[in-house]
Amino acid sequence: MEPLLLDRLLQIGELFEKDMSRAFEGTSLSTARVHLLWVLQDAGPSTQQTLARLCGVSPRNITGLVDALEASGHVRRTPHPTDRRAVLVELTEMSTTYMAQMRREHSDLDTELLDAVAPADREAVQRGVAAIANRLGELVADARGGTS
Repeated sequence: MEPLLLDRLLQIGELFEKDMSRAFEGTSLSTARVHLLWVLQDAGPSTQQTLARLCGVSPRNITGLVDALEASGHVRRTPHPTDRRAVLVELTEMSTTYMAQMRREHSDLDTELLDAVAPADREAVQRGVAAIANRLGELVADARGGTS
């Protein structure tokens, strides 16, 4: 019996999880910490409240993630330029370099994965994967009562 699409998607998710575990083995990084680094890379210096919202986690969770990333030298807290009560979290130079490398590696892997698909089919695959991701996001949001 041919595997269902869902079976293949679960297989892909599991393979990505294994690859990330391998990539972060022996470091202080976890999937949640790297996710926060990605968010900071895209959003720029941000308050912890903003980071919690962007990551979809509680402020308490963000505090723990930021504390750990600060201790490992990946982020630093700096005074907010206009709000003396607020603190901004920003990437350190080490993390900026690391995230640029990770972005290049993602681009290389993206190319390698798309090379497995016939050139004539690549646009359709990309549209299909995007549609599946969007629909799954909707289903998850619906299951949570409309919050994503």
